[in-house]
Amino acid sequence: MRRAIITGGHSGLGAACAARLRADGIEVVTFDVSPDADFIVDVTDTRAVDAAVAAAGPVDILVNSAGIVGPNKPLWETSPDEWTRTFDVNVHGTFRVIRALVPTMVERGWGRIVNIASMAGKDGNPNLSAYSASKAAVIGMTKSLGKELAKTGVLVNAIAPAVIDTPMNATTAPDVLQHITSLIPMGRVGRAEEVAALIAWLTSAECSFSTGAVYDISGGRATY
Repeated sequence: MRRAIITGGHSGLGAACAARLRADGIEVVTFDVSPDADFIVDVTDTRAVDAAVAAAGPVDILVNSAGIVGPNKPLWETSPDEWTRTFDVNVHGTFRVIRALVPTMVERGWGRIVNIASMAGKDGNPNLSAYSASKAAVIGMTKSLGKELAKTGVLVNAIAPAVIDTPMNATTAPDVLQHITSLIPMGRVGRAEEVAALIAWLTSAECSFSTGAVYDISGGRATY
């Protein structure tokens, strides 16, 4: 049986992904700040991440879903602390978990890593500069790591969702949410289970000739 770690696995996309992978027969271990997680982990804490990865044991799949929206304001009104916090969760947190897990995946000769980026990382969303920049960084990291691991059996891809109906968007200002939803040609937000279906394929053996790629799931918003 394959084993997976899902960060942010107790809400939103992480929870939907955990449910889907379990339904597919995969053993799922959740990392989350929620007290109900298998491992209570703040991905901004390197020691906590390393300890949880060591305690969890070998896994075949990693889904990096832990993330925050960050400040809803123009870049010039964003404080350095707000900017740093957004990057520490969305970028550095993803880096910390990958760094801790990749060596054992390489040693075992098989692994699937999916990083959850965003359409914001490709297009940039107004009044979400920190979030958009952090997700662009996740895309760049995914592309580089995919090349680094291309011959190891460990595949690394990212997904770039448009607006998805998750609790995280409850913290997005209504005017910002309305604007980014209006950019979707299908005229609706996505559902978490639709994203989970894409992740299920990317973490499976059927995905065998794709790495360092970014998969849009945007209701037609994506233009490149």
